[in-house]
Amino acid sequence: MRWCPNSVLHLLRSVRLRSCTRRGRTRSLYFNSLTDSDVVFDSIFEPVFWTVDYVTRWFGVVFVCLVVILTSSILVIAYVVLLPLILSTYSPAWIAWHVCYGHWNLIMIAFHYYKAAKTSPGYSPTEKNDTPFVSVCKKCIIPKPARTHHCGICNRCILKMDHHCPWLNNCVGHLNHRYFFSFCLFMTLGCVYCSISGRNLFLEAYNALERYKHLDVEKPGVPVTGMGLLIGILPPGQTPAPPYTFKDKMIHKSIIYMWVLTSTVGVALGALTIWHAVLISRGETSIERHINSKETKRMAKWGKEYKNPFNYGKLNNWKVFFGVEKKSHWVTRVLLPSGHAPHGDGLKWDVFPVKKDLIPV
Repeated sequence: MRWCPNSVLHLLRSVRLRSCTRRGRTRSLYFNSLTDSDVVFDSIFEPVFWTVDYVTRWFGVVFVCLVVILTSSILVIAYVVLLPLILSTYSPAWIAWHVCYGHWNLIMIAFHYYKAAKTSPGYSPTEKNDTPFVSVCKKCIIPKPARTHHCGICNRCILKMDHHCPWLNNCVGHLNHRYFFSFCLFMTLGCVYCSISGRNLFLEAYNALERYKHLDVEKPGVPVTGMGLLIGILPPGQTPAPPYTFKDKMIHKSIIYMWVLTSTVGVALGALTIWHAVLISRGETSIERHINSKETKRMAKWGKEYKNPFNYGKLNNWKVFFGVEKKSHWVTRVLLPSGHAPHGDGLKWDVFPVKKDLIPV
C-alpha cells in the first residue's frame, strides 16, 4: 500500500488537471481513465485505511495469543476440575462418551486452527503466464484471476479471498478456507458441548458462591482450640470457622468462568459459522456476497435476473468446498483431520451452467 502523501499528491494533480481542462489547457500525463470519483475517495481516505490496516496487522499477533491463552485456560479447567468429577460420579458409558468426544473435538479444533493460521491463502501469480484474468489490480499492478481480491493488510492479491481474519493473523482464501470454516464449526461444537454438559455444575457453583458470600458477611467466630475442640464446647456467642476453603472458591469460580466463556463464544462464533455455511451453500465468499448483491440490483433495473456463475447447487457446493470425491471422504476428509488440497488451483473456475455436477458422489 502506498504511503498516504502519494495519494494526496495524486488527488491534487487530479484536481489541477480538471481545472486546467476547464480552461482549455492540454491534459498532462497524470490523467488516465481510472481517475474517477472512486479514485478521489480512496485518495482522501487512504490515510485512514492505512492506519486501520497497520493496526490490524499488528494486533493479529495479539489476537492469536488471546485465542491460545483462552483455549488453554478451558483445557486446564477441564482436566484439573471437571475430569476428576466425571471419573468419580459418571457411569462408565458416560465417561467413555465424554472422554472420546472431548478429545476428538479438541484434536479437530487444534488441527484446523493451526492449518488455517499457517497455510498460505493462495496468492495471485506475479510473473507473466497464460492464466485468464478479469481485471488488473490497482495496488499490485498485476492481472487478477476470477474471484481474486486485494488485501490491504497482507498487501497482496488473494485467490478466492473471503476476508482477512485477525484471529488467525492471516487471510482466508482458496487454500485455507476449508480450515477456517472447520475450525469455526468444531470450536462452536466444543463450546456448545461445554455449555450444555456444564450447566448443572455452573448452577451449583453459582449457588455455592452465593452461600459463601452470606457466610462472609456474618461475623466470624473465634476458632476453637485445645480442650474446647476436643470436647466440642464453644464459648457463648462464638461460631465455628466457615466450612469452605480457598480451593473450593477457586474451583467454583473456574467452573463459572468456563461456562460463561464457552457460552458466549458458542453464541457469537455459532452465528458466524451459520453465516459462512449459508455462503458456502450459495457458492459465494463474503466479498462476493456484496458484489453479487449489487449486481443483482443492477440487473433487476434492466428486468434481468443475475445468477452466480460459481454456484453449482447446494450439495455440490459443499462437495467442492470440502474436496469430497467419494463417499468415504465425508469421514476421512470432513470428520477427521485431513490436509488435502482444495478443488482446483484457484486460478481457473468452472462456470455454471457448463458443468453442474463437478463431483458426482
